[in-house]
Amino acid sequence: MSDPEAVRPTANAMRRALKRSRDGVALDLTEAAVLLQARGDDLRDLTASAARVRDAGLKAAGRPGVITYSKKVFIPLTRLCRDKCHYCTFVTVPGKLRREGHGMYLSPDEVLDIARRGAEMGCKEALFTLGDRPEDRWPEAREWLDAHGYDDTLAYVRAMAIRVLEETGLLPHLNPGVMTWTDLQRLKPVAPSMGMMLETTATRLWSEPGGPHHGSPDKEPAVRLRVLEDAGRSNVPFTTGILIGIGESYEERADSLFQLRRIQRSCHGIQEVIVQNFRAKPDTAMRGMPDAELEELAACIAVARHVLGPSARIQAPPNLVDEEYALLIGAGIDDWGGVSPLTPDHVNPERPWPHIDELAAKTGEAGFELRERLTIYPEFIERGEPWLDPRLLPHVRALACADTGLADEGARPEGLPWQEPDEGFTATGRTDLHRTIDTTGRTSDRRDDFDDVYGDWEALREQAAPGMVPQRLDGDVRAALATAADDPTKLTDDEALALLHADGPALDALCRIADDIRKTVNGDDVTYIVTRNINFTNVCYTGCRFCAFAQRRTDADAYTLSLSQVADRAEQAWDVGAVEVCMQGGIHPDLPGTAYFDIAKAVKERVPGMHVHAFSPMEVVNGATRTGMSIRDWLTAAKEAGLDSIPGTAAEILDDEVRWILTKGKLPTATWIEVIKTAHELGIRSSSTMMYGHVDQPRHWLGHFRTLAGIQQETGGFTEFVTLPFIHTNAPVYLAGIARPGPTTRDNRAVTAMARVLLHPHIPNIQTSWVKLGTEGAAEMLRSGANDLGGTLMEETISRMAGSSYGSYRSIKDLITIADEAGRPAKPRTTLYGEVSEERQRAATASDGHLPELLPVLGD
Repeated sequence: MSDPEAVRPTANAMRRALKRSRDGVALDLTEAAVLLQARGDDLRDLTASAARVRDAGLKAAGRPGVITYSKKVFIPLTRLCRDKCHYCTFVTVPGKLRREGHGMYLSPDEVLDIARRGAEMGCKEALFTLGDRPEDRWPEAREWLDAHGYDDTLAYVRAMAIRVLEETGLLPHLNPGVMTWTDLQRLKPVAPSMGMMLETTATRLWSEPGGPHHGSPDKEPAVRLRVLEDAGRSNVPFTTGILIGIGESYEERADSLFQLRRIQRSCHGIQEVIVQNFRAKPDTAMRGMPDAELEELAACIAVARHVLGPSARIQAPPNLVDEEYALLIGAGIDDWGGVSPLTPDHVNPERPWPHIDELAAKTGEAGFELRERLTIYPEFIERGEPWLDPRLLPHVRALACADTGLADEGARPEGLPWQEPDEGFTATGRTDLHRTIDTTGRTSDRRDDFDDVYGDWEALREQAAPGMVPQRLDGDVRAALATAADDPTKLTDDEALALLHADGPALDALCRIADDIRKTVNGDDVTYIVTRNINFTNVCYTGCRFCAFAQRRTDADAYTLSLSQVADRAEQAWDVGAVEVCMQGGIHPDLPGTAYFDIAKAVKERVPGMHVHAFSPMEVVNGATRTGMSIRDWLTAAKEAGLDSIPGTAAEILDDEVRWILTKGKLPTATWIEVIKTAHELGIRSSSTMMYGHVDQPRHWLGHFRTLAGIQQETGGFTEFVTLPFIHTNAPVYLAGIARPGPTTRDNRAVTAMARVLLHPHIPNIQTSWVKLGTEGAAEMLRSGANDLGGTLMEETISRMAGSSYGSYRSIKDLITIADEAGRPAKPRTTLYGEVSEERQRAATASDGHLPELLPVLGD
C-alpha cells in the first residue's frame, strides 16, 4: 500500500484535478498524485475520462474496441539472482535447487521441452524470466556457466533464444533484468522484444535499510531508468511498468509515471506499461504488508492513461485482479499481458492464469473484443527497421496477421533458421556518391522520416538548452598562460577552462604557447598521408542526430558497395601511391558481423602492402554483438583478417550528457573507452578524435581531453588526436533548431591549442581537418599547435553529405601549399607516423593532381 501517513487531498484539489482530466488538460505531478487517491464517485469520474483517452488511442491505432493479450509459455531460465528483493518468491538459492533435484539453470532440453509443448498448444511467445546476473553472487552459477561453455548468463540467454526460434518458432521475449547498452546490442538480434519493470523511482526504498529493494544493486532507480533509455536508443521494443503498494508515496508513484513518459517522449521505445499491484507472499520479508487494493490499482491505471496518453499500451496482469476485469477495463487498460495455457506465473505462483475463454468472455461483457497479439506490438512491426532485426523478420511474419500486425490466430509456430540475411555484399544504390557528391550533390537536405526517426525534437530541445550558448568564465587567464608556458601538465581544471574560454590577445598568446610546444615535440615538418577513404555503405539506422551521411536502404542517396568494389578502390589507391585505406560505414542491418573481416581480407588479398585503418568503435561493437563474440575476441579475429589500426571516431564528445543529445543509439562513453583500451592491449593502435561546436560547452572539451590523456597514459596506443569541427548545414540536430551552427574561428583555435597543451606529452601528434576548415582554416590551425594535415582522402562522403564545401580530395601539392601558408615544410608519413618508402613516394608524386581521371569507379 502507499504511505499511511499521506495527507488526503482537499475536496477542492480533487475537483480541480478531475476537471483537468475530463477536459484533456495535461496533468502535472501534484495533480497526478491527487488523482491517485481518487475513490468512490471520484474514481468513477477519473476512470470514465481515462477510458475515453484509451478508446481514442485504440481508434487511432486501427483497432477500436479491442483488448489484446499474448499467448505464451513462461521459461524460468534460472531462479538464482544477485539481488535480494524483500517480496520475491521467484528467487531461490543453490542449496534448495539441489535438494529439489534441479540444476542451477534449466538445461537446453528443459527449455526446448517447455517451448515445444507451448507451440503445440498454439502459444507464440516464449517469455524468458530469470534473476539478475546470478554468477556475480553465486559460485555455483559461475561453475555451471563455465562447465557449459558460456561467458555469462546473457550468453546462455542468447543461445537459448536462438534455439527456441530455430526449433520451435516461438518468439522470445527476454526479461533478464538490468542490461547494459552492449547487452542490449547482443540480445536484440535474437528477440523481437525485451522487458524490465521500472517498479518505482523511490530511491529511498532501495537505499534505506528495511526498504523492499535494500541490498539489491539492480533495483537502484537510476540504473533501471538508464536501461529504459538505452533500450529506446537501441531501438528495442521494450516492456516496462510500475509495482504499486510496496511503500512508495503517491508523489513517488506519480513520479514513476512521469519518468516513463519522459523516456517515451525522448526515445519512443516503450511498447507497453504494466501497472501491477503488490500481493504479499508467505515466506518473504514483506509477508505482513497489506495488498494494494483494487481501487488503488484502478486509480493508478487511470492516472497512467492520462499521463502517458492515448498511444500508450497499458496492461494489468489478469491473474492479480480477483476477477474484477470490468473495473480495470473501465480504468483504461487495453492489454491483459501474457497468458499461458501451459506454465504457471512463476513470479506469482499462487495466482493461476485465467482460462483464455473465460478472459474473452469477461472482456466481452465489458464491451470489448479479446484479440491475440505477438510479443512485439503491431506498431513496432509496422515501423520495421530498425525496430525489428532482419534475422527475426521471417519468424515474426510467419505469426503476424498481415493486415493488423496482431497475431494470426490460425498460425502455428514452426522452427525457422535464424541466420544472417542473404543479401550480404551486393552493390546497390548510389554507389557513385563519393564522386557525384561534389557535382550533383545530395538529393535532399534531410530524410523524409526526419520528424520521427531521431526521437522527440521538443524533448531534445529542452534537454539541450543548457548547452546552446557556451558559458563564459572569468578565470585568471594570465596565471593559466604562465602555467601552460612553464609546464602544461600542471594546469588545473580551472586554469584549463579559463584558457578554453580565452579570446583576443589571450587566445593569441595561448596559440603561441601551443605552437612552441609543437615545435619542441615535432619540429617544423607538417606531416600528411596519401590515403583513400572508402565508406562501404551509408545505410544506417543508429539515429545519430548530427549525421547527414546515414540513409535508409530505400532512400535515394543510399548505397552499399560490393566486396570487389571495395577491393577495386583499394587497388586504385595503391596504384597512385596510397599507403593506407581508411574504411568506415553505416551500421547496415543486413551486413553480418563477420562482414568487417571480409572487407579487411578483400583489401589485403588484393593489395597486401596496404595499411588497413578501419572500423570505428561503434562498428567494432556492432560486429561483436552480431556475432555473439566478446569485443576482445572480435578484435583479435579482425586483426587476423588484416585489420592494422582503427579510427578513434564515434567519440564525438566523451560525455553522455552531450552524447544522448547528439545521438539516439550510438555507443555510450564507457563502451567507447572499453573498445579503444581493448584494441590497444591487442596491439591495434588508433587515432583519437573530438567533434565539437554543437550542443557542447568548453567544460565538455576539458573532460574529453582529460579522458584521452588518461587512456594514453595507460595504453600508449593513440597515434594522434584529430579535431573535428561540427559541420552543421545538413545535420538533423541543426535543422531541428537545437545545435549551434558549428564552432567559431575562436573555438577552432582554442580547441587546437588546448589539445596540444592538455594532451602533452602523451599524444604527440595533433591533426587538423582541411575537409572541414579549408585551406586558410587548416593553415591557421598549423599556427595554433597542429602538426598534421591528415590525408589526401581521394573521396570523402561523410562531411560532404553534412554540407562541407571544401571538396573530397587534396593533391599532395595542395597539402604542401597549406603547409607553405603556415610557413613550414611538408613531409609524407605512414599511418603510424613512420617513414614512407621511396617507391610509394614516387608513385604518389607521379599521379599527383590527376586522381579524378585515374580513379574511375569500376563496376559502378
